[in-house]
Amino acid sequence: MANMLRLIGSRLLQLPLMILGITFLVFFVMSFSPADPARTALGEGASPEALEAYREQLGLNDPLLTRYFGFLAGLVQGDLGTYSARQLPVIDEVARALPITLALTFLGLLIAVVFATLLGVAAAVWRDRWPDQVIRVLSIASLSMPSFWLAILLIQLFTLQLGLLPASGPLPEFSEDPAGWFARMTLPAVALAVPVIGQLSRVVRTAMVEELDRDYVRTALGAGIPRAIVVARNVFRNALITPVTVLGLRVGYLIGGAVVIEIIFALPGMGTLILNGITNNEPNLVQGVTLTVALAFVVINIIVDLLYVLINPRIRSV
Repeated sequence: MANMLRLIGSRLLQLPLMILGITFLVFFVMSFSPADPARTALGEGASPEALEAYREQLGLNDPLLTRYFGFLAGLVQGDLGTYSARQLPVIDEVARALPITLALTFLGLLIAVVFATLLGVAAAVWRDRWPDQVIRVLSIASLSMPSFWLAILLIQLFTLQLGLLPASGPLPEFSEDPAGWFARMTLPAVALAVPVIGQLSRVVRTAMVEELDRDYVRTALGAGIPRAIVVARNVFRNALITPVTVLGLRVGYLIGGAVVIEIIFALPGMGTLILNGITNNEPNLVQGVTLTVALAFVVINIIVDLLYVLINPRIRSV
């Protein structure tokens, strides 16, 4: 227990340092953007005097570290800056788009975990038989499919040919139309999840096979305990440790993949928002979206680390 609390404390202490490093990296990279915030805000017809006055007013001529600490002070207060000539707050756009990206990420994660677990366990239980061979072929095929290519195939099949699921149009509010929300999010989530299913199912199979070959399994089976009970209560739980670790590494892929998938399916999430920022030369908007996605990735990985601690009995028992 002491070891578990120590590990949790160290993760929480690392969080501010990681956030500080991410904010500086994002701010430093975006400082090289060729876009001029003053010209973007005032328009192409603005005079040089007006542009210079705008830069002085917002501190755009200050040294990099001075601007960074000013940005950091605003960030602590929930201020990510403004964009466009109307000086719209970036935080408002992020607050609107982030829940959509997170919902898509976790829906894809849920699909990936469910199917990868079922396929991995089935392949381990029937290893070297025809179910294992079929699952192996399917996992390799899913790993070979880029999400954006699979998204196009899903649109062709389920939207254009069968007309079962929408691939564009407005996203209904979940509280008002749950069925419409799930119908709109299903294809993007599946496109996001399939490559993860391929990798994670192989990891689950390997971990299950290793556990099935251990002495305690043979002892339990020799004592007359049904195989299904041994697999469900002991083998499966002990085999979760490695897949959870791998899943934590794939969360970053899911978030990054969600940004691309949103653009293909015209979802108003962070991917569409960052595309609009790049298209319209809005560095503050791009910076705010990039920073938010990076911070979400860090926080989610810390949560996965804590979940690993809860699952691993060897850490809890120390």
